[in-house]
Amino acid sequence: MADSGEKIVTWRGTRAAAVQDRLQRPLQDLRISVMDRCNFRCPYCMPEDKYHKDFEFLKSSERLSFEEIQRLVQVFAGLGVRKLRITGGEPLLRPNLPDLIGDLSRVAGIEDIALTTNGILLAQHAAALKAAGLARVTVSLDSLDDAVFVAMSGGRGNRERVLEGIREAISAGLTPLKINTVVIRGVNDHTVPDLVAHFRGTGVIVRFIEYMDVGTINHWRLADTVPSRELLQRISARWPLQPVGSNYRGEVASRYAFADGQGEVGFISSVTEPFCGSCTRARLSSDGQLFTCLFAAHGLDLKGPLRAGASDAQLAELVRGTWQRREDRYSELRAANGPDTDKVEMYYIGG
Repeated sequence: MADSGEKIVTWRGTRAAAVQDRLQRPLQDLRISVMDRCNFRCPYCMPEDKYHKDFEFLKSSERLSFEEIQRLVQVFAGLGVRKLRITGGEPLLRPNLPDLIGDLSRVAGIEDIALTTNGILLAQHAAALKAAGLARVTVSLDSLDDAVFVAMSGGRGNRERVLEGIREAISAGLTPLKINTVVIRGVNDHTVPDLVAHFRGTGVIVRFIEYMDVGTINHWRLADTVPSRELLQRISARWPLQPVGSNYRGEVASRYAFADGQGEVGFISSVTEPFCGSCTRARLSSDGQLFTCLFAAHGLDLKGPLRAGASDAQLAELVRGTWQRREDRYSELRAANGPDTDKVEMYYIGG
């Protein structure tokens, strides 16, 4: 079906055409940023000197409403999307988020809804999110060392509250719970063993992310990236690891299980081992811009046509055409040509 740019996928007894891009990658996953604000100021994402108290974030009216998000998800589901991930900024800052989860869980064709959070508000919302239909949670946690944690959260975080949120999420059944850890050489790489030791045997999966040039303000240098293979060697020297196959096509993390059966860890290696060729993810910003790559410079405005009265068919045609023209493979090109300085900021479209 490559000639038509679509292929047929089946789930829940229904059939939908999964639109394909120019590299025959189907549109299957949608990451939805529901909030551009965050209560952390991580230096690699939202440094305090730029996102200060007077910084003008989006007004409520400028963000997509829950009804608008649900309608767009219905359009995306009709094009083959079956997995959703709710992101931010910090998504738990969006009031009444369980209501949105409930709405999205009823969209025909959607099989899985997950959420990525810094965890600081997770304890108070975990049960309601699960009851609304959320399946899983990923918590961003860069270190268990108090000083390092404070530095990497911009002085805004509280490690114990994050750990409490993780416990409450597990208790609520938002599992398997994953930890995302951005590893920066000389900043937190020395705390990786403690993180592994803490979560080994708990069912929590820690995934180590190579520090990337997401956005334009983190002053990224290749020398600051710790290659996944280096971390793998460090960890396996203490706890022997063995490779595990992917759970599904397009899974971003390479999985490794502890030889003694005490769980697994993952490595997301966008810098040293790009996985552009299997990327099936689109991103929707909180103000309704569609991005076809984490490293994109520009998006497609869907909020404007949506609020101007566009039909579902017209919205679907906009999305279909954008995806069919897609040929993004930034991480592969970075490896060959070096980084590009024109990219949207990560807080705006989620990770």
